[in-house]
Amino acid sequence: MTLSGRDVAALLARHGLHPSRALGQNFVVDPNTVRRIARLAGVGPGDQVIEIGAGLGSLTLALAETGAAVTAIEVDRGIAPVLRTVVEDKGVRVIEADARHLDWPAVLGDDRWTLVANLPYNVATPLVADLLDGVPQIERMLVMVQREVGERLAASAGDEAYGAVSVKVAYWAHAEVVGRVPATVFLPKPKVESALVRIVRREAPAVGGDVDAKWLFRLVRAGFGQRRKMLRGSLAGLATQAQIEAAGIAPTARAEELDVESWGRLAREAAPRG
Repeated sequence: MTLSGRDVAALLARHGLHPSRALGQNFVVDPNTVRRIARLAGVGPGDQVIEIGAGLGSLTLALAETGAAVTAIEVDRGIAPVLRTVVEDKGVRVIEADARHLDWPAVLGDDRWTLVANLPYNVATPLVADLLDGVPQIERMLVMVQREVGERLAASAGDEAYGAVSVKVAYWAHAEVVGRVPATVFLPKPKVESALVRIVRREAPAVGGDVDAKWLFRLVRAGFGQRRKMLRGSLAGLATQAQIEAAGIAPTARAEELDVESWGRLAREAAPRG
């Protein structure tokens, strides 16, 4: 059983609660949508699932229905106690915490996890990037985000949406948009369409271990920070024209033309010496 729009509205009214604009709360109120998300996540018995921003538990219940072991994270102090009444008797562990400041090793241990979440629009991009950087226990993600955010996460070189975060995701994982979600399934109804993005962590980063990741992403940020400039201009002071050419890249190219492997070659050639 999952929650309908009427169920969500009744829970909010009963407890005197309202969706928080500051927290970007838009609750999914369509049972078919949450079951679709759980199905696309590919989780089931024996899987460990972490959900961020569980809200009132509509998606949480759909995940629990699969037989997976679910841990739900909720930051809202008013919502979290209500969430417990909805999902704890289904075997879900509820943690009241801000995912941006969570002690992830303490919560996840050494197990392998799948993240499934309806992520608030205002935190989705930095949160996904931070989890890829620092929480290797999360091997897979199925996230619902604003459509434009989803397109950036999954974009390839040359795509209109391609940017620094696209390179970050590609460095750690394979990503693809696997579905769209209309605004009509949320309460309150947002003004934007959402996308479902599947992210699967690579066994090893896309760029070889001889390349320092911090240096690589310093170059990436510089390149996309002045994306209208050619690389010989946007990377001035970081990479010489000779180094760009040695990486097999035209100095007249722009940041959005380089895939993650090209950025890796450039980082290797332009690495500070000594």
